[in-house]
Amino acid sequence: MSKKNVGTRGGWEKYENNPVLGGELGTCFDVSVLHIDSRYVMYFSWRPKGSIAVTESVDGLVWSKPKICLEPRATSQGWEDDLNRPSVVFKDGIYHMWYTGQFKPGQADGTSHIFYATSEDGLNFKRAGEYPILAPEFPWEKQATMNPDVLWDEEEKLYKMWYSAGEQYEPNAIGHATSEDGIHWAKYENNPVFSANPANTWERHKAAGCHVVKVEGWYIMFYIGYFDEDYAQIGMARSSDGITNWERYPMNPIIAPSPGGFDGEACYKPYPLYDGDKWLLWYNGRNGSSEQIGVAIRKNKDLWS
Repeated sequence: MSKKNVGTRGGWEKYENNPVLGGELGTCFDVSVLHIDSRYVMYFSWRPKGSIAVTESVDGLVWSKPKICLEPRATSQGWEDDLNRPSVVFKDGIYHMWYTGQFKPGQADGTSHIFYATSEDGLNFKRAGEYPILAPEFPWEKQATMNPDVLWDEEEKLYKMWYSAGEQYEPNAIGHATSEDGIHWAKYENNPVFSANPANTWERHKAAGCHVVKVEGWYIMFYIGYFDEDYAQIGMARSSDGITNWERYPMNPIIAPSPGGFDGEACYKPYPLYDGDKWLLWYNGRNGSSEQIGVAIRKNKDLWS
């Protein structure tokens, strides 16, 4: 088996020059990528800065020097001491960003909330206000709502969000919410809509950190499956409505750690995008305390074959 096929199934191949972002930048994780006018625009979580940054690429593999587009701010509750996990939708000439604000990030007594900001140029973002647009309020959400993943459904004229919630260090499950304006959200009454399946050893602990794409009538979810708190892999599932009756991909997990690689201990937060020729799937890999961004490629457009 070639090096680029180690840790992949279902037709995916890891890029041979991974990682594509990290190194001297320090820990980079949890990305959101747009394909606009033949350029890729990546928003990512930049841990050393506690901020969200943006970088550009012509091929999705080699990236420009990043620029910070949203920094922490002081709030009465300390909600935005650290910013991460963005989801960006480009609609009607505006960049819409939903992101996670954290108080005491990574600590058991910390909190996470979801906020919203917009930009006309993709770099300078203006927040919608001081308060979060999504906060923990139900028992399953515990003290953390995070990892927003937003899709604009043109047919229904709705923003649809899949978000992770539960514990602060690693969330437990995935919920769903909808909005007409991106600010006021209605949570699905039977959340969570997706949870770990204990019968599947690779994801027996938790399932979270997803990205959903709508392809030929299916909502296809790429998600993190946790074997335990520290070992994570990436899987796929599909649903006809994006809420119920999720069917897991038979060849899960599709992306797993490569021993000794930048992703040797965990593979997190997948973000796939079809560029008209192939699928590119960015994800953050961890080895020790370092997290960097890598990419896997699938040349077959049909994700379920």
